[in-house]
Amino acid sequence: MRFAETLAGELREHRVDVNAIAPGALNTRLLDEVIAAGPLRVGEDFHRRALQQRRSGGVPLRRGAELAVFLGSAASDGITGKLLSAVWDPWPELPGHGAELDSDIYTLRRVVPADRGLDWGGD
Repeated sequence: MRFAETLAGELREHRVDVNAIAPGALNTRLLDEVIAAGPLRVGEDFHRRALQQRRSGGVPLRRGAELAVFLGSAASDGITGKLLSAVWDPWPELPGHGAELDSDIYTLRRVVPADRGLDWGGD
């Protein structure tokens, strides 16, 4: 993330946005393979957590992909140097908060809008 923040700063004058995505616990083929391998091969605790993720649903792959598409679109122009959670952050709403985002909100320090006295961005 620090690399993304630094690169964002270096490329800002060229209007190149650089962000990092935290996709959440994704239900992928790797999760399927871990479950199929069983607790003897991957360890009981890891296997148990994989099963729990499967039961709770995890995060659909499309959620991380939707964030990536958003960040690659013109809708996100000017949003740079941020660490965005595909699951927890209100990233579709960020274009309406341009000036406020020119700060440490959604950076490695995990400052959320409420930390800066703003009333958007969830709990």
